[in-house]
Amino acid sequence: MSEYTQQPPYAPEPPAPQPPAPHPAPARNGLGTAALILGIIGALSGVIPFFFWLAGILGLIGLILGFAARGRVKRGEATNKGVALAGVVLGLVSLVLSVVGAVITFKAVGDAVDEINKATSGSSASKEPGAGSDKPLEKAKDGEDTTGKALAAGDSAVYDDDLTVTVSEPKPYTPGEFAAGHTKGNKAFQVTVTIENAGKEKFDASLVTAEARAGKDGVSAEEIYDGKVGEPITGTVLPGKKVTTTWAFGTPSDAANLTIEISPGFEYNASVWDLKL
Repeated sequence: MSEYTQQPPYAPEPPAPQPPAPHPAPARNGLGTAALILGIIGALSGVIPFFFWLAGILGLIGLILGFAARGRVKRGEATNKGVALAGVVLGLVSLVLSVVGAVITFKAVGDAVDEINKATSGSSASKEPGAGSDKPLEKAKDGEDTTGKALAAGDSAVYDDDLTVTVSEPKPYTPGEFAAGHTKGNKAFQVTVTIENAGKEKFDASLVTAEARAGKDGVSAEEIYDGKVGEPITGTVLPGKKVTTTWAFGTPSDAANLTIEISPGFEYNASVWDLKL
């Protein structure tokens, strides 16, 4: 045998293990989804005018998130391009509906306030002295002249729409045999009420009401109905036309004055006449 032992051929070292391939980062689609949800809620809120403020807030936030989501899509960090675009569109829609709702709401509130003010304040009247009087035309509030006194017989209350109400001097009246509203022992007086429509709109005379008080204690004066007096005013008074009616009231025998308060309607202040008996 040879003194040298045969060595096996050289074996190469195994290759070093390769690191595993990196996993792709998960898509960051949360902003687009949030923009879409906020845009939907905002658009639905905008359909109800009273919730215009909610639609504006959600629409603005949804719009910002939608643009941010589109930026992620462009950088390859997100994959929901359509969702992000929908969020942007719905955010814009919500803002538009918010503006429209705000206009509608404020207009409705303003109209309601105007109607309330109109109903509570009524149409103011000025005082027009009766024929033959040398007193100038005075501004009146609630049918009273500038001194706070009631109107006198023959004076007219002229309202802002040129509706004119005039009450004549009281005259003694003898009620009919079957008269209603007359108490035995009381005196009866009749007044002629003329309502002239000098404005441009027709006037509904069926809403005219009258109340009367008599004497220093202001006791209620009964309105008398007997077929000749006491008929309510009905129908419509056209522009340039007038209507005249006669009312009679029963007063205590010792009454020295008759106070008549006439209201042409809900939108008018009542006017007051203090008539000497």
